[in-house]
Amino acid sequence: MCGIVGYIGNGNVYDVLIKGLQRLEYRGYDSAGIALLTPDNKINVYKTRGKVSALENFCRDKNTESRLGIAHTRWATHGEPTDNNAHPHYSEDGNLALVHNGTIENFKVLKDALQQHGVHFHTETDTEVLVQLIEFIKVQNSCSLLDAVREALKQVVGAYAMAVIDKNEPDQIIAARKSSPLVVGIGDDEMFLASDATPFVDHTKNVVYIDDEHIAIIRKGEPLRIVDFENKESKVSVKQLEWSISQLEKGGYPHFMLKEIFEQPETLRDCIRGRAVADQGKVILNGVLSNSEKFLNANRIIIVACGTSWHASLLGKSLIQQFCRIPVDVEYASEFRYSKPVITDKDVVIAVSQSGETADTLAAIQIARDKGAFVYGISNVVGSSIAREADSVLYTQAGPEISVASTKAMCSQMVIMALIALYYGQRKGLLDAKTRHEALAALHGLPKQIEDALPAMRETAQMLSPLYASAHSFFYLGRGHAFPLALEGALKLKEISYIHAEGYASGEMKHGPIALIEPEFPTFALAFNDALFPKVKSNIVEVQARRGPVIALANPGADLHVEHLWTIPSAWGPFNAFLALPAMQLFSYEMADYLGKDVDQPRNLAKSVTVE
Repeated sequence: MCGIVGYIGNGNVYDVLIKGLQRLEYRGYDSAGIALLTPDNKINVYKTRGKVSALENFCRDKNTESRLGIAHTRWATHGEPTDNNAHPHYSEDGNLALVHNGTIENFKVLKDALQQHGVHFHTETDTEVLVQLIEFIKVQNSCSLLDAVREALKQVVGAYAMAVIDKNEPDQIIAARKSSPLVVGIGDDEMFLASDATPFVDHTKNVVYIDDEHIAIIRKGEPLRIVDFENKESKVSVKQLEWSISQLEKGGYPHFMLKEIFEQPETLRDCIRGRAVADQGKVILNGVLSNSEKFLNANRIIIVACGTSWHASLLGKSLIQQFCRIPVDVEYASEFRYSKPVITDKDVVIAVSQSGETADTLAAIQIARDKGAFVYGISNVVGSSIAREADSVLYTQAGPEISVASTKAMCSQMVIMALIALYYGQRKGLLDAKTRHEALAALHGLPKQIEDALPAMRETAQMLSPLYASAHSFFYLGRGHAFPLALEGALKLKEISYIHAEGYASGEMKHGPIALIEPEFPTFALAFNDALFPKVKSNIVEVQARRGPVIALANPGADLHVEHLWTIPSAWGPFNAFLALPAMQLFSYEMADYLGKDVDQPRNLAKSVTVE
């Protein structure tokens, strides 16, 4: 949520910043703004409620000539999404302009103190407090912008990524972070600043990830400097991006979500490559080899995640318990930190986050480490906070995911969970050679299976969408390995079509929810050809007895008589989930598209949730 872009260089500053904001639109936002330092050292701030396109229209007749600038997309926390509350924010004397992601928890205390010193505020935001505080310290102490930022941040409680410019110290951007992502791109005689690398991936592949409680000093014509809050120099570690510009474009698809659904076969290939050796019946996970004993000797596994990652984790629990015979708990990261969790140094915690920046998941990691637990991180982003905070990390290799509604991220997380389960089942001697070979052969076959099935899946979803688009509510039912998929299917429908949907374990339907069944209340049932099929079939009959229409997602040969039988290919054992996932994603996508919704940027949602 929210996005920061900054630029110093010889290019067109305004164009770089606007294009960067457009690249960050996937993060979710409700207003946008830009601050430009003119050649004669004045700061022009232009901001407006709405999309980046609205900001572009607003700036058409404005002076956008600039030597450097910062820009922002805001997702409202303190104060409504208005023009006035949009970032960037000025200091009272107009010398400073600042953008900020995150939440300043003690902003009220700081604001009251500043007001007692005669400082006037013009917005409802916590962010304005930060820029006013920096200016106050700078004036009171007659110090540099860097020193003022260092002292101000020592007083701030909360999470933030921020960037500030000063018209009295031109050719410089000062940026800092704590629990909110920030990355610097280093080009030829130019430097970029952003919440992630997407705004500048077509300009440079050289990136520096800023660590928590560190400050980046970005000056024109000088090397990047990084210091901590005590002004101690830190090493500048340059890493290479592997993303390409083509991954950030729609490639002929009408929406990023549809493109990313169809990218899942390649995502699977990338995630499996080098990790699953089918002809040897082995799983090789270099990221955990040196820490295997921690897992093998663990009393239990605790998986912490949020949203779609939590659903992937539920499937992971099922697989790990099945193949490794280790007790597994799956916790909402947002609840974990407040539940007084009982953790010991004999536990292993697996933290799952697509962005690697989810605030609640990062907080859960800190609790786990404080208790002595070993932490595995599962993330899609190299250099992310979770990747740095965890004791060991496995990358999902999904590439950039632009649509707010996650698709290929869950697919890749499910693969990682399957690989972990197979690896440790193999290490513990609980999987015989035949089972290992079958499982790994099935994993290698999944990309082609899904690739071949996707066109027909989309045709079915397109056929069903006009028939069910008038529904106000949906049930999603599944048992065993299908239960997490039912939860995810319901979430996707809610996220992008705004149709209320609830996912249930099929056997729980009769414990209350069945009272809602009626002809206008459809059910989407997952009915795989496994040992639980007879029970799922029984649940479907219960729905039909109350005249509820049913879409059944089933494998070939399923003995079901429902309104719409949607047949998808079978896979080995629990891997049916990998075929069901894109089918449900496509159903949600086509429903939302038919209803005319903003598929890639659904209302009120953000891609990376970096506040609690």
